[in-house]
Amino acid sequence: MLAPNTKTQYYRSIAQIAFFTLFVLTPVLNIFRLDLIEGHFILFGFNWTLGLTEFQHGTASTSEAILNIFIRAFLPLLSIAAAFIITSYYWGRLYCGWLCPHYTVVETINHLMTRAMGRPSIWEKNKLPEQQADGSTLKPDKIYKVITFLAIIGFSFLWAVSFLTYLLPPTLIYHNLFNLELSFNQSIFIGVATFLFTIEFTLARHLFCRFGCAVGIFQSLSWMSNAKARGIQFDSDRASACKTCVEACDNVCPMRLKTRTSKRKKFTCTTCLACVSACDQVQNGESLLHWEQPDDNARITTPMSFPKVNTDSIKLPAKKGKR
Repeated sequence: MLAPNTKTQYYRSIAQIAFFTLFVLTPVLNIFRLDLIEGHFILFGFNWTLGLTEFQHGTASTSEAILNIFIRAFLPLLSIAAAFIITSYYWGRLYCGWLCPHYTVVETINHLMTRAMGRPSIWEKNKLPEQQADGSTLKPDKIYKVITFLAIIGFSFLWAVSFLTYLLPPTLIYHNLFNLELSFNQSIFIGVATFLFTIEFTLARHLFCRFGCAVGIFQSLSWMSNAKARGIQFDSDRASACKTCVEACDNVCPMRLKTRTSKRKKFTCTTCLACVSACDQVQNGESLLHWEQPDDNARITTPMSFPKVNTDSIKLPAKKGKR
C-alpha cells in the first residue's frame, strides 16, 4: 500500500529527505569523515585527533594521554550512545522511522515495488487490495518494474560512493569518478559495495532493518525495557470498525508488522506512524490507532472472585469420644 497522504507523513517525508541529503553531503562539506590518507577524523573542517602526538614524542605523560583519549573519543561516543538510548527509551525507534537514510530507501523501494507488482516485497504471496486508504485504486504497472530496478541500482551506487567519501577525500573520489579515473582499489570498493547493496535492497532490506542493524536493535531493546514508553496503541473498544477496512494499517507498514497486536510482537516498530495515518484516513479522522503511552487500566487484571459460602449451614462431624 502506498504511503497515506496526511500532514504527519508529509512532515516525516521532509525530515527523511533532509537527513538523506545531509548524509550524502556530510563528507563533502567536511562536517564529519575519516580521512584514511591523513590518518585521522575531520569534524566541521577541523582535524579531530586523539592528541597523542605529544605523548609519542615524549613531551606528555601517560595520564595526559589517557585524559585526551577519554575526552576526545570515549566521551563523545558515550554521549551519542546515551542520546540514542534515552530517546528510544521513551519514543522507540524514532531515528529509524524519521531520519535513517537506509529506511528512507526501504520505503521508497517498497512504494515502487507496490506500483510494479501490487505488493511491497517479493517475499509476499498475496497482492495488496486495489482500494487504497486515500481512496485511490492500485493497479500494477509493468513500467514500474524498470523504474524499481533503476532505483535499486541507483541507490546502491550512491550508497557505495557515499561510504567511500567517508573514508577518502570526497574531492578526490568525485574528481576521479567524473573523469573516469578511479584507481583499482576505488573501483573494486564501489563495484563490490554496489553489488552487495543491490542484493540487500532487492531481497533483504526489511530483514536488515529488523535483525541486522545494530542501531535499530539497541533502540528496540531500550524501548521494550520501558513499560510506559510511547507506542502504537489500538482502541479495542471500537474494534468493530475494522470490519469495513481492508487492513490498511498492516498493509502500509514498511516493516510488514501486524500493527494491532501487542507491544512484544512489534519489537521492530520504527514509529513511522504510517499505520496511524492510514487508519485515520479510512476512519475519516477517527483513527483506532494512536501513538501514546499504554493505558495503565488496561494492564490491571480483575482478581478472581469466589462465591460466599454460608458456614452456619455446614454441619461438622461430631467428635468421637475417648475410649
